Amino acid sequence: MSGATGAAAPVPKVAIGLLLACGVLVAAMAMGLRQTFGLFLAPMTAARDWGAADYSFAIALQVLINGVTQPLWGQLADRIGGRRVIMLGAALQAAGVLGMALTENLLVFTAFAGLVVGAAVSAAGMPVIMASLTRLLPERLRGRATGLGTAGSSFGQFLVVPLAHLAISGFGWQVALFIVAASALVMIPLALPLNDAPAPPAAGAVAEETARQALRRAFATPSFWFLFFGFYVCGLHVSFMGIHLPGFVASCHLPAAVGAGALSLIGLFNIVGSLTAGEISGRWSRRGLLVFIYAARGVVIAGFLLVEKTTASVLVFSAVMGLLWLSTVPPTVALCARNFGTRWLATIFGIVFLGHQIGGFTGAWLGGLIFDRTGSYDLMWSLCIAAAAFAALVHLPVADGPPKPVAVPA
Repeated sequence: MSGATGAAAPVPKVAIGLLLACGVLVAAMAMGLRQTFGLFLAPMTAARDWGAADYSFAIALQVLINGVTQPLWGQLADRIGGRRVIMLGAALQAAGVLGMALTENLLVFTAFAGLVVGAAVSAAGMPVIMASLTRLLPERLRGRATGLGTAGSSFGQFLVVPLAHLAISGFGWQVALFIVAASALVMIPLALPLNDAPAPPAAGAVAEETARQALRRAFATPSFWFLFFGFYVCGLHVSFMGIHLPGFVASCHLPAAVGAGALSLIGLFNIVGSLTAGEISGRWSRRGLLVFIYAARGVVIAGFLLVEKTTASVLVFSAVMGLLWLSTVPPTVALCARNFGTRWLATIFGIVFLGHQIGGFTGAWLGGLIFDRTGSYDLMWSLCIAAAAFAALVHLPVADGPPKPVAVPA
């Protein structure tokens, strides 16, 4: 028998604070830097004489590559440790952003922005970081760690995006991209404490579950697919509102500043929601928490559609939705660890995260398609409510008991 939890060696108490701080800062840098690319659309397309669709396609490709490569980076992190993968991702991101700044050819730009940066932000992304923290910390601190990491990613977006805007305004878009590339390298020293590389098996030790066995077990477990499709809905919600909420606000004849303020409030309140979800994940039913979050999303969206669209109603909706935004991450990570162990957690959560990214692509694309066809977002909002109900229901049967040992075939 092999322990399903695959617990790493205990971290000394004096190192836990440093470990959490570095994990949160890496998550903040990773999310903050990747959220800056929208700021470069207008100045770059004007300077290069490209269309907005040309630039947008490269960034959309980045999102897809991020999702597709996540399980691959996850398995590498499970084999050699998250620290090395994050460092490699940081270096790759710096190279990709540098290529974006220097090339004048649209096809080469798309390769750097879509393929290279897409793979890089996956390597130095949330699943690898969360898996490393989960393996290195005792179970009682894992929910708090994932909550802090998720909150840190929102704080990074809240802090880094305005700084990038200032850099573009003060130095121009090309120098700003050089600064983004250099900033990515800061993640390399920050990743040093995330040393979760598996120790070599001791002589005579019981055989350990392989990655293939772990994946076969996960794919044969209904709970895995419930989590996958639930996270798909999370991605659909987040991507649709993150991209189309300002457009919806404009269609309601409200000032553009209200749309920008709405996104800022979502990011700010997501910090509170993620921290709270992380704490609750260590004390309460993770399954019940996910059911509540998705059901609450549906109720909040339905209520928003029924009220008059004013600056106040939009901002209140954004604040409440921010509490529910990425609060799904800590309980989802915890359920993956409880059901499938921590030995191959980055791989398994990486595949669940792929569901999130597929949902994100669906939400971004479908929202625009519905608006183009109908001239309104009403149908998309209705689909978001139905998707929230589906996600709440699909999490009800997820297994949420204590971790069980895994029998490994001889």
